[in-house]
Amino acid sequence: GKEIVIANAIIAILTIGGQQLFSFFTFSCPCHVGQNLIYGLAFLGVPALILLVVGYALNNQTWRLVTGKRSPLEEETPPNRLLQCKLICFVLCSITGRALVAPVTWLAVTLINGSYYICAMSEYVSVHYYGANPNVTASEHRRILAAFPCSQLVPPELTRARDEVILLLRYQSQVAGWLLIAVVVITVFLSYCLASCFSPLSFLHFRYWNSYVRNEQELFDEATDQHSRLYAMQHVKKFFGFIPGSENVKEIRIPSLREWQAISGLAFLKQVDEEHYDYSLLHDWALKESVNGKYLRTDEDP
Repeated sequence: GKEIVIANAIIAILTIGGQQLFSFFTFSCPCHVGQNLIYGLAFLGVPALILLVVGYALNNQTWRLVTGKRSPLEEETPPNRLLQCKLICFVLCSITGRALVAPVTWLAVTLINGSYYICAMSEYVSVHYYGANPNVTASEHRRILAAFPCSQLVPPELTRARDEVILLLRYQSQVAGWLLIAVVVITVFLSYCLASCFSPLSFLHFRYWNSYVRNEQELFDEATDQHSRLYAMQHVKKFFGFIPGSENVKEIRIPSLREWQAISGLAFLKQVDEEHYDYSLLHDWALKESVNGKYLRTDEDP
């Protein structure tokens, strides 16, 4: 839908801006044999890998897939393994498609910029630089080429050769970047075409389904927030003796030292029975303890 396109566009723009700032403040080619390739590939690949992992982590569908279980309504009928596999593959492709937006943008922008690729591949260019001694060894040849990304390390007689190498590598890098963009655009277009062809829904029915899912999620989130607030309010009221936000509070409860200790500390989600959990220490205390203790009226002098 439009929301997905807008979200992907925002992610791409933020990635482009981040890449430019990242390159400006952190990238400095070592211009040394054996280090250029590692340094350049690290700046190309590691941020892309991190963005990919973050893309997976920030997608709610990932956690639905990881934590999801079969519905009790489905346990009455034998599972359709083929349908389950298709559903899992579809969800994985959807999650991966969303997660790839940022890393692919990073790689494409980085390749079009060319600096990382030039640093990584400079020592492997098979060209004969001008004014060089033909008797120079292969290792010396690589050492000289490895210094080309750093203009201050190149002697004046090799300036023309350096410019030639830099232009060649920038050309290769930018061609690779545009090819990556073309492959991604064509793949996305074909994926949408195939999804539309094999979809059992008509065009308008599919739009209605998207609208329904979006509205259901929004309403569910609102109900979740309100339900959890009201539920937590009952436990807070039991501990302090009044409802938060009340204007006319007649009395308050004074928790004991043991009760303060009971709700303090660290705790994991606690399973009470097969169907219910205690969400916090205060929740656990409120369900176990009876309402008693010391109360203080607020409309009387202490």
